[in-house]
Amino acid sequence: MSIRFSLVLLAALAVAAHAQSPLEETGREPPDAGPANHIRLAQAALPPDIHPQTLSRLPPVTPADLDEEGQRYLAERPDFVARPGPPHVTIYAPRDRYLGIPSGEGSPVGARYFQLAVLVAAREIDQQYEWSAHEPAGLRQGLEQSVIDVVKYDRDVSGLSDRDATFITFGRTLLRENAISSELWQRMVDLYGYQHTIQLMAIMGEYIRVGIMMNAVDQHLPPDREALLPPLD
Repeated sequence: MSIRFSLVLLAALAVAAHAQSPLEETGREPPDAGPANHIRLAQAALPPDIHPQTLSRLPPVTPADLDEEGQRYLAERPDFVARPGPPHVTIYAPRDRYLGIPSGEGSPVGARYFQLAVLVAAREIDQQYEWSAHEPAGLRQGLEQSVIDVVKYDRDVSGLSDRDATFITFGRTLLRENAISSELWQRMVDLYGYQHTIQLMAIMGEYIRVGIMMNAVDQHLPPDREALLPPLD
């Protein structure tokens, strides 16, 4: 090894030893390298409608987002903290909260929208038993046949009220595509608020849960009940 090469190698080693990382010098990571910064970097990459605390489109719940019963439920849980995961969503529609099942009477979303939610769910899974019970119930509770037929025959929602059209589109999209655009989510929240949006999904979810089980066991109608849900082409 030449003397010149040895000198160059020693100089390079000296520079490397002097340029230790802050962790090596002090035992501490630099202020921009810790977990908190990793979280900040991840949050900076979130879509604009995702809240950094919940990592979802729902901000942390406040009493102003809830009706009187929801406010009582929240007040009974003073340690509740909105974090990523189901609880910050289901706080709007707790499992023990009455949603109107099965009649729709007294539903927090109103009987008419309760029935519309059931029919949207039943149509999407072709659930004849649920449909044949809830179409007549919907008519009794103020849901117009013209609105029912849009759902029944999978028709375009143009011509319906903004509230009806938005909810039917929301339900169809969620159950067919398993996702909702930011724009459609915001329209729902603008029209229904966070609580009723979540409660409408909870109602659909309950009827989907029962409906797929009845589909699996091939539940037939009683002889005195008319089959009102036609197959779609």
